[in-house]
Amino acid sequence: RAGAGRAGAGGMRSALFLAGRHRGRMEQGGRRRSEPEEADKGRMKRTIIKDWKTRLSYFLQNSSNFNKRKSKKAGKHHNYFRPSPEEAQLWSETFDELLANKYGLAAFRAFLKSEFCEENIEFWLACEDFKKTKSPQKLTSKAKKIYNDFIEKEAPKEINIDFQTKNMIAQNIREATHTCFSAAQKRVYSLMENNSYPRFLESEFYQELCKKTPISRATQGT
Repeated sequence: RAGAGRAGAGGMRSALFLAGRHRGRMEQGGRRRSEPEEADKGRMKRTIIKDWKTRLSYFLQNSSNFNKRKSKKAGKHHNYFRPSPEEAQLWSETFDELLANKYGLAAFRAFLKSEFCEENIEFWLACEDFKKTKSPQKLTSKAKKIYNDFIEKEAPKEINIDFQTKNMIAQNIREATHTCFSAAQKRVYSLMENNSYPRFLESEFYQELCKKTPISRATQGT
C-alpha cells in the first residue's frame, strides 16, 4: 500500500510538472503572439498618418489650384507651408481658430474623411459660400443644390439633422434667403465642435503636427 501511495504521489507530481510546462508554453506563445500584435498596431498608426497626409496634400492642392488658376507656372507644393508646432497648437484653443486656418481646415477635412463624416464640414463650407452669394438667381440655384446634396432623404452627402429641420428647409428654399440653412448649419457646427473636433485634437496626425522637429520651415518649403 505504501508503494502504491508513493507511485500515486509520483504520478501526480509528474502530471503537475507536465501541466506546468504546458502552461508555460501557452504563456510564452501568448507573449510571442502579442509582439506581432504590437507591431501591427504600430504599422496601422503609421498607415493612418500616411493616409491623412495624402488626403491633406490633396485638399491643399485643390484649394491652391482653385485660388491660383491664373498662376499656371506656380508649383503646387509651394503654396502652403506645414505649420510650425506653435501654430498648430493654436488650433486647440477654439474650433473657430482651426477653421480660420487654411492648413488647419484642410487637416480637419482629411480627418473627417478618415472617420467617414466629411459631409459635415462640406455642408458647413457650402453654407458659408451660400451666405456670401449676392445674386438672387444664384442664391436659388445654390439653395436647391445644397438641399439635393445634403438635406433630402438619401442625398449623396446626407447630414444628420432632424425631420422637422429638413421640412423647414424644404419650405424655405422655395423663396431662398441667406438664412435658409442657418438652423441646420448651427446643428452641424455644434456636432463637429463637440464630437469630431476633440477627437481631431487627440489624433496621431494632429499630435505629430504639434511635435517640434529640427527641420526648418525653409527646408520644408524646398
